Amino acid sequence: MSAAPRRQVQAAARCCISGSNNMQRSTVAICYVVRQLPLQASTVLACCSVCAAASRSRRRFQPPVAATENLLDLHSLDIESNSLPYTCLLVQLKKPTHPSRGIPTAINCLAILLKEPVVRSSFVQDDGVKLLVPLISPASTQQSIQLLYETCLCIWLLSYFDPAVEYLATSRTLPRLIEVVKGSTKEKVVRVVVLILRNLLHKGNFGAQMVDLGVPRLVQSLKAQAWNDEDLLEALNQLEEGLKDNIKKLSSFDKYKQAVLLGHLDWSPMHKDPLFWQDNVTNFEENDFKILKVLITILDTSTDVRTLAVACFDLSQFIHYHPAGRIILTNLKAKEPVMKLMNHENAEVTKNALLCIQRLFLGAKYASFLQA
Repeated sequence: MSAAPRRQVQAAARCCISGSNNMQRSTVAICYVVRQLPLQASTVLACCSVCAAASRSRRRFQPPVAATENLLDLHSLDIESNSLPYTCLLVQLKKPTHPSRGIPTAINCLAILLKEPVVRSSFVQDDGVKLLVPLISPASTQQSIQLLYETCLCIWLLSYFDPAVEYLATSRTLPRLIEVVKGSTKEKVVRVVVLILRNLLHKGNFGAQMVDLGVPRLVQSLKAQAWNDEDLLEALNQLEEGLKDNIKKLSSFDKYKQAVLLGHLDWSPMHKDPLFWQDNVTNFEENDFKILKVLITILDTSTDVRTLAVACFDLSQFIHYHPAGRIILTNLKAKEPVMKLMNHENAEVTKNALLCIQRLFLGAKYASFLQA
């Protein structure tokens, strides 16, 4: 979509969602633009714009017949239900009608419409957020950078809406955003991602996840660069202060738990620290041994060799420090996935899988004797 029609659609959509008295004029403007474009997405999104305005005003809206020539029949839509327009939009994101223009057009329109609370609510209810997450990835070309920016803009708007935040917390949105900001030199992209991180910092477990994913170091690196945007600099300072407060509040087991739940384990000092295990081994009993179950699941699902090695080692540490460790892990059926990893091609994985199996079969005392 060229710049001029894009601006016209934006202006018409803004006018619609503002609830102005010029809705008929806005509809005509949108329809005019649509007729100039060989793209069904524009038609669908134009309807979304019109219906968003009508939904906001809580009344049935019927645009003039002349204005809707060659468009979807809006006369039969019950605007009060307001589900159809967003269903059409989701279909466009799932199966774009144009290979290169469909998704950018949909995202461009969303970046405007999601300013409205009613649009956010409908979009989240229809599972639209999960369609945005795959689009958050480093970009190189001008077109892909613009798509990335507008996608992040949508995420930023959704970060003010708690139901959307709940979904973002269960997806890989945060790691993706961090990868984007690490590899981007475009100031506007960095700014919107930092604003998202600032919004999410104090919601749910995002603060702990940011600490685990190295965001404090990333913020320091970003602050060392020369940025012209004052909003970006202010957001970086606020994010840095918020992360410092978050680190102070986190216990060592909270940090460990977040790393396990994220499925990314590394040889941080706590894994081999006797005091950590002595102080926290009973915490593994929480929520019906949830963390142990996640560690066992990691053995079956992860492809990262470091994560597999650390997970095996941590299970062996649990056996070593918990008086009923062998029985608990046997009941949780940890033996089979650990034994499979004894034949892993990576030496670090096989070494720690062997240690875990020795402690499972022989107990911590005898396994430690063999290790010596």
